[in-house]
Amino acid sequence: MKIGILETGEVHPDLKPRHGDYPAMFEAMLRSVDPGLEFTTVRVVAGEMPATPTQADAWIVTGSRHGVYDDLPWIAPLKDFLRDCIAARVPVVGICFGHQILAEALGGRAVKSDRGWGLGVQDYEVVARPGWMADLPGRFAVRALHQDQVVELPPGVTVLAQSSHCPYAALAYGDPEAPQALTIQPHPEYGADFMDDLIALRAGTVIPEDIAAAARVDIRRAVHNENWARMIVDFLHRVAGTRAAA
Repeated sequence: MKIGILETGEVHPDLKPRHGDYPAMFEAMLRSVDPGLEFTTVRVVAGEMPATPTQADAWIVTGSRHGVYDDLPWIAPLKDFLRDCIAARVPVVGICFGHQILAEALGGRAVKSDRGWGLGVQDYEVVARPGWMADLPGRFAVRALHQDQVVELPPGVTVLAQSSHCPYAALAYGDPEAPQALTIQPHPEYGADFMDDLIALRAGTVIPEDIAAAARVDIRRAVHNENWARMIVDFLHRVAGTRAAA
């Protein structure tokens, strides 16, 4: 299976030598489950766009420091491309910004929330459990870093997980047992070291010092990244297999 990574954000230059870029994080996460996966990166943030949805068997939309509401030349074309993916039944996985922009592209809305920062290790509750989510605990933890979040859902979406801070934390598009897309607000691709370094870098500028300090206290608490990696790979294989059979 060939997975296209739509790179919508860049790792800060001070962190890249140690941690790599976002596509590398996704490749490491998913290859830990399926070493046979192939990857190609399209640098959407630099103005690139795939020619067609079928250029890859599936697409992942990364996180970004940008908002879906920003006036950037690649935002509208990306929304168009994601709509084309859904129409062509090419599976999509969206993470953080990717979670938000797919919702926007299909009729929902994402904003800078008045709930403030979701930062550090966050706990979520499963509220719908299709069969492919069987191995995820009813309450799970993932690292998060966001102010923006989805506040209005598109049609035909099932909420899979929520928290008191983020009511629409994970979404399935279409039939939840065989969805066309899967998105999640937090970051299962983030390791503890990267998250700690990123918060430290932004503390006192982008993130208030007290909020950053509180988030770093338990940044190494156990998370369910591996569970999410397995679910994402299983989801992508299922949808791609169904499409190939059709």
